[in-house]
Amino acid sequence: MARKEEKLEELENTTSDPEFWANPEESQKILKEIKSLKNQIETYESIKSEFEDVETLIIMGMEEEDQDLINEVKESLDVFIDHYETLRINTLLSGEYDSNNAILTLHAGAGGTESCDWVSMLFRMYSRWADKKGYSVETLDYLDGEEAGIKSVTIQINGENAYGYLKSEKGVHRLVRISPFDSSGRRHTSFASCDVLPEIDDDVDIEINPDELRIDTYRSSGAGGQHVNTTDSAIRITHIPTNTVVQCQNERSQHKNKDRAMKMLKAKLFELKQQEQMDKLQGIRGEVKEIGWGSQIRSYVMHPYNMVKDHRTNEETGNVSSVMDGNIDLFMNAYLKWYNANTN
Repeated sequence: MARKEEKLEELENTTSDPEFWANPEESQKILKEIKSLKNQIETYESIKSEFEDVETLIIMGMEEEDQDLINEVKESLDVFIDHYETLRINTLLSGEYDSNNAILTLHAGAGGTESCDWVSMLFRMYSRWADKKGYSVETLDYLDGEEAGIKSVTIQINGENAYGYLKSEKGVHRLVRISPFDSSGRRHTSFASCDVLPEIDDDVDIEINPDELRIDTYRSSGAGGQHVNTTDSAIRITHIPTNTVVQCQNERSQHKNKDRAMKMLKAKLFELKQQEQMDKLQGIRGEVKEIGWGSQIRSYVMHPYNMVKDHRTNEETGNVSSVMDGNIDLFMNAYLKWYNANTN
């Protein structure tokens, strides 16, 4: 912690330099790092203080043998353990882009209307999770299902460590339930894919040849697009060599949508570049999975029993409604432990 305090002092000193604001982008990065260091130091000091308070209560409880005091010790200890575990999990967010904002895309898979409804449920789940974390959510692209729900949606979740947490959600999510769209009340299985990318800074070296891009405009629609749906302001960009497609319709102008779409394309191409390097090192090709049977990372079962289970970590809970309300930290934390144990 002493190193972090020294680093904070060093960065704060740079803000008093008359040339600090000469480069706005660089100064914003420094201010972001200052805020992050302050939060880390304050969290550490708070937990340290909690530990000392619990220690004092334990000593008092042993001396006085007061049952009320013993109960207070148990409650305080539970709170401390919870806060300590949160801090410990945060130390696992050490990836190069873990602290960045996240771009999350949901696509309906096998299951038709059922899957579109499933996407809308996941969209709500992630939005609620972000709200509980104090993160902001921007809808970048939105396509309604033909009959109900959402066919696809792309959102950007802004906040410290957003990508570090949400990278655990990348993959296929499977739902089993009694269908509200089936008059016979039969059980249905639905699938949706979740893709997660970090928002990439402009200084990351990814070359994009303008001649290799196809840029199409279309009329915005759905959530986030209502205010511009009378003009062709939405942008779709295709990177022809890799057949990578991104689109954005959130902003009011075509120019702003193009800027956001280019950032999304840069993030996707960066991920492809990293995957290629990883494949070369491992001597394998990345496996492309269909959005369907056998490829899911997590199952959400609402019938004939209640259970949400992550198939990578075996973490599970019977409280499905809580999970759908955005309480998914238990899965994210289990993934971070599992991932670090299998990569270090």
